[in-house]
Amino acid sequence: MPNIPLAERLRPRTIDEYIGQEHLVGPSGVFRKFFETGNVPSFILWGPPGVGKTTLAKIVATQLERPFFTLSAVTSGVKEVREVIESARKQQFFDRKPPFLFIDEIHRFNKSQQDSLLGAVEQGVVTLIGATTENPSFEVISPLLSRCQVYILKSMEDKDLQTLLNRALQTDAELKTRDVEVQQTAALFRFSGGDARKLLNILDIVVGATDGKVTITDQYVTDCLQQNIALYDKNGEQHYDVISAFIKSVRGSDPNAAIYYLARMLAGGEEPRFIARRLVILASEDIGLANPNALLLANACFDTVHKIGMPEARIPLAETAIYLATSPKSNSAYMAINKALAMVEHDTTNRPVPLHLRNAPTKLMEKAGYSKGYKYAHDFEGHFADLEFLPDSLAGTKFYEPDLQNAAEAKIAERIQTLWKGKY
Repeated sequence: MPNIPLAERLRPRTIDEYIGQEHLVGPSGVFRKFFETGNVPSFILWGPPGVGKTTLAKIVATQLERPFFTLSAVTSGVKEVREVIESARKQQFFDRKPPFLFIDEIHRFNKSQQDSLLGAVEQGVVTLIGATTENPSFEVISPLLSRCQVYILKSMEDKDLQTLLNRALQTDAELKTRDVEVQQTAALFRFSGGDARKLLNILDIVVGATDGKVTITDQYVTDCLQQNIALYDKNGEQHYDVISAFIKSVRGSDPNAAIYYLARMLAGGEEPRFIARRLVILASEDIGLANPNALLLANACFDTVHKIGMPEARIPLAETAIYLATSPKSNSAYMAINKALAMVEHDTTNRPVPLHLRNAPTKLMEKAGYSKGYKYAHDFEGHFADLEFLPDSLAGTKFYEPDLQNAAEAKIAERIQTLWKGKY
């Protein structure tokens, strides 16, 4: 018993013991309806670590008294998936609900592993429960995702962490043998970062750091944890602060600050693919047409990080961060699409495409004037023909504003001016 971590000792066994996620497990939550009806679709639980994804999956299986198979995407391959599905198939009876197959970190399953699940889910051999910290829209194949409901779990609020802390001190047999006084909770909750498991692990650390009475203050918690928790907290407040500082340093053309914050993220255990994905976004949003090669390098970095993983992934991440930070900057493409989307979303008229731009695949459409007057650009000098491409009522509307402060876009502006003779 003493060797079992506090987080495991306090794992809820029923839905009434479960703390947080009221939108799912509250009186009108969908999980309450599962228990009332017994009808449970395949679903994916998406949320940060330590918010109760695995616990919730186990409670569903336990309360509905259905077999519960579990696989870890880190250690299981297609072979293990097929073995579990075969075991589930052998338990099929006409009046028996299918067993649950729980896959932790389902985002780590590759396409062939996810494909191997499809048939069993479609045929109702198993009810799939996936757990992921990554956006399933990006990490789960579309055919599988379309057969699953996605439920979003949120980081625990301070009131939930307080409830959990009170329960630990009042119900855990080992903690009750210690004299623990809680005077302050700010540091305790800050370092926990909305992660229930981390809160209980921290409580284990601070209580175990001394014999006799334990007085929990913000200073005592900080002192105990300075050797145990990196300054960058992957799942807490600083997670967002450090990412924000990293992005703003690259955008602000400071390669030294960018590398510093990159190092903090990597040392804190951040998923390198997450960083690479943010660099791709940044390359198109903040550098864009000022240096189109930035997006190519960011994409190459993203692919490389996927292939090689850590620790080697730190090198292409560093190279890309420095390159993007030292590149000229332009958000003109970002501003252009936002301006166009804002207009389109609020435009109540269904503006017709000009006739000369429409295809004329039939005689009737040709007779109606479709494609008439269209000029094939390559037939004209400079591969340019002066035509109106916007709907008539939008003629001359300017969405793209070249950023004249950098050389690449100044050339674009000059070309537009030459071609369109002041129209744009």
